[in-house]
Amino acid sequence: MNKIISLLVLFTVFSINNLIATPQYVSESYNRNYFTICNGNVVAQLLIDSTDYTGVKRAFCDLQNDIYKVTGTKPDLNYNKIPQTKHLIIAGTLGKSALINDLANRNIINPNLLIDKWEKFIIKTVKNPYPGVENALIIAGSDKRGTIYGIYDLSEQIGVSPWYWWADVPVKEKENLFVIPGTYTDGEPAVKYRGIFINDEAPCLTSWVKHTYGTDYGDHRFYTKVFELILRLKGNFLWPAMWSWAFYADDSLNSKTAHEMGVIIGTSHHEPMARNHQEWARNRHKYGAWNYETNATVIDQFFREGIERVKGTEDIITIGMRGDGDEAMSQETNVKLLKKIIRNQRKIIEEVTGRPAKETTQVWALYKEVLDYYDQGLRVPDDVIILLTDDNWGNVRRLPNEKERQHPGGWGLYYHVDYVGAPRNYKWLNVTPIQHMWEQLQLTYDYGVDKLWILNVGDIKPMEYPITLFLDMAWEPLKYNATNLLDHARDFCAQQFGEDQADEAARILNLYCKYNGRVTPEMLDRYTYNLETGEWKKVSDEYIKLEAEALRQYLSLKPEYRDTYKQLILYPVQAMANLYEMYYAQAMNHKLYAENNPRANYWADKVEKAFKRDKALSYDYNNVMSGGKWKNMMIQKKIGYTSWNDNFPEDQLPEIYRIENPEKATGKYIFSPNDGYIAIEAEHYYQLQNSKEATWTVIPYLGRTLSGVALMPYSKSVEGAWISYKMKIPEEVKNVTVHIIVKSTLAFKNLEGHRYKVGFKGAEEKIINFNGDLNEKPENIYSKFYPTVARRVIEKKVNLNIPSSDDGMQTLTLTPLDPGIVFEKIVVDFGGYKESYLFMDESPNKRVVD
Repeated sequence: MNKIISLLVLFTVFSINNLIATPQYVSESYNRNYFTICNGNVVAQLLIDSTDYTGVKRAFCDLQNDIYKVTGTKPDLNYNKIPQTKHLIIAGTLGKSALINDLANRNIINPNLLIDKWEKFIIKTVKNPYPGVENALIIAGSDKRGTIYGIYDLSEQIGVSPWYWWADVPVKEKENLFVIPGTYTDGEPAVKYRGIFINDEAPCLTSWVKHTYGTDYGDHRFYTKVFELILRLKGNFLWPAMWSWAFYADDSLNSKTAHEMGVIIGTSHHEPMARNHQEWARNRHKYGAWNYETNATVIDQFFREGIERVKGTEDIITIGMRGDGDEAMSQETNVKLLKKIIRNQRKIIEEVTGRPAKETTQVWALYKEVLDYYDQGLRVPDDVIILLTDDNWGNVRRLPNEKERQHPGGWGLYYHVDYVGAPRNYKWLNVTPIQHMWEQLQLTYDYGVDKLWILNVGDIKPMEYPITLFLDMAWEPLKYNATNLLDHARDFCAQQFGEDQADEAARILNLYCKYNGRVTPEMLDRYTYNLETGEWKKVSDEYIKLEAEALRQYLSLKPEYRDTYKQLILYPVQAMANLYEMYYAQAMNHKLYAENNPRANYWADKVEKAFKRDKALSYDYNNVMSGGKWKNMMIQKKIGYTSWNDNFPEDQLPEIYRIENPEKATGKYIFSPNDGYIAIEAEHYYQLQNSKEATWTVIPYLGRTLSGVALMPYSKSVEGAWISYKMKIPEEVKNVTVHIIVKSTLAFKNLEGHRYKVGFKGAEEKIINFNGDLNEKPENIYSKFYPTVARRVIEKKVNLNIPSSDDGMQTLTLTPLDPGIVFEKIVVDFGGYKESYLFMDESPNKRVVD
């Protein structure tokens, strides 16, 4: 290494014109100057130093397999010995790999780009690096993870998504792969430690792991998949699951695997000194109370064993202390006690490691009531990272002022896209809008919080997109702004579904995140939106439209992409659209039941159908999608919460009401004005009278809106029959225009036309011949006949006087004089009606119960 450093002075000139932040440097197009990864049956060989880090060698084996997945040809992997080949990919860590050190000593790569850098890589094409090797692609890292990130960056560029396993993203086969000449880097990360927190892992993740691995906890097989995902996303940090699992104790290979692969482990905000909560909870009978005032000796030994266990790793040590099970330590803020705890913890760290405490990375989390300790003056040593938090709902609680930003240990952020707690859990689906996360993380970074970012992701699935956004922003927070933010969503979708599907998928993803951000599924109920104003219908319709668009795109995808699309977009959209439809139906059911309206039963049916469909959608996710790979991952309850910690065993069917003998519960509607008019569906009558031989019959779904009403059978006499509509009309209104909309029935019996009478009770009635000119006579065929029958309705207008009334109530009566008349809608206009193809929405109404 000294030789490398001494060589730096020789690098007076270095061409960095091509040194840009990892553009697309892999091409499928041939150019004789390009480096060949694969060209038909010709594939580059791989070379690595056997003494390099285990994690680097493992990632290089992943690259070998990734090239095979893409091209169908598996490259040879060589250790130490340089093969005789035209095309060679070399990977290694500066200072650890003899191969990379040699390339630096020979000025083939510039070590100045890597020395003293954090997790940086360079990827460079070179000519004739060794005798017999015409072209080489060098992946060099400043440290272990720098090299790993460079390797995985190449995997991503050739077409292997970081989510290839966790979201079943297919690998598109390519015959040819080339690298455009140049030097490429992603620079150093803006945030030093970047990771995720697996939390609230029961019942979904725990049950999936049990089914997949046969264990009651996540062992090293499970965590290997997690570590690889984190590294492919250029993260470096993990808080392991801790509800019922104990990362360190459950499987001794967990910690060893993390250390070898290059993932830094920490413990959550209430698990100090590298000990998992379950390690204490499972042994309370032996340890006693989690109370430092009364049980300090036992707790200190517990702490000591944790530090002894992680000695020699990069693990970040959480210090401080909260109460048992993530509760407050005490009712009062005992600053003196917490100060003593931290002092003793650092003493233990020094004794176990044999080094000053400041040489072991530590973090103090100001979560919930712990922030009160800080506000009351408690401070930690200069080397400790101070971890701020959001409010559990994605809003940052506190940021350091200018003086606080000088704290040498730096500041971190603990952020949530999953939460268990008041006012209501949100664990099922992603409910964080893209713009909200970006805005709060941008705010955080603007205030100098750049040492550690950790994201609570619940079960990992279905938080694939927010995990990606969070870790991408942690690497380069300033890459995206308010105007180009959705480029991130588009790039994500292009990677998972292909360029041709990216725009539409990103649009749907953005809207789905936006809509879900309005209210969590667990807090949604029939009261959330206003039914009377039409707000409930509007938001439900938005989801239904989005579901239709998502399903349309799903069907347009190649079959191999459909499981991925279902996981990332279709299932969340369908499940939420269905949930909204269910609660909207429940709101309608309760409203109509209160009015004694028999259609309450229709909406009750819709609630039950939606509830069953929710189970069907989840069943498909768990058992059909991806061949059942994700069984149990979608068993989270979400229907039936009344408080955050409700202990109901499974989703509960929302309360619904039914009207018994609905055929008897008809009529008695009374309508109120709506901005100068009243619109009435024909079936919403006040009273009716059948003829001796014919009965008023509702024909559901007939016409443009709700239904039609007619006397049947049509062959019988209509004499004596009538139907009336009751409404309140302002006292100052003396006359109105009544629009009567009927089906476009032709004059099949009386060729001169069929007629009905219309008028207000106590005032003159008028006779309307509605189809006398609806024929194919020359004067009618183009002006009357064709336009009318094509629209399927006939609208007639009649001016009527309003009789005097003591209470403003008026009754409009329709009396058919001929058979076959089907009434669909009535509009009473006294100045506010605007021409409408659907004759406006129905006016507000209420049922009068006898």
